[in-house]
Amino acid sequence: MSDPAHTRLGESLKGLADSGLATVQTRLELFAVELKEEKLRAGSFLFDCVLAALFLGFGVVSLLAFLTVLFWDSHRLLALGIATTGLLLGGVWAGTRAAARLRAGSRLFASSLAEIAQDREALRPRE
Repeated sequence: MSDPAHTRLGESLKGLADSGLATVQTRLELFAVELKEEKLRAGSFLFDCVLAALFLGFGVVSLLAFLTVLFWDSHRLLALGIATTGLLLGGVWAGTRAAARLRAGSRLFASSLAEIAQDREALRPRE
């Protein structure tokens, strides 16, 4: 017959393993949710950026055509030169902002990593 102490130890180890696996499963589900949220956020951001660029581009082209026609008789080259310089400076500004955001990185999985750090802290022996 089996010893009751061994049976209780086996049941305790099974319970511990079950709790560990449940924690791992919860953390993996959290990773999946965060990944899905990041994908939706990035898609929404990209759509908004493309739409804004499209409208702003058409607006700038229309404004430049208007100003060129307005100054056609007196200063057409000055109007075109100022418009071109403004567009180039705007492009350089937008490019440097995009590069800075790329270097800043993403906070993908930040919540999951914080939860895992809390789990590890809870499992550390206390003195």
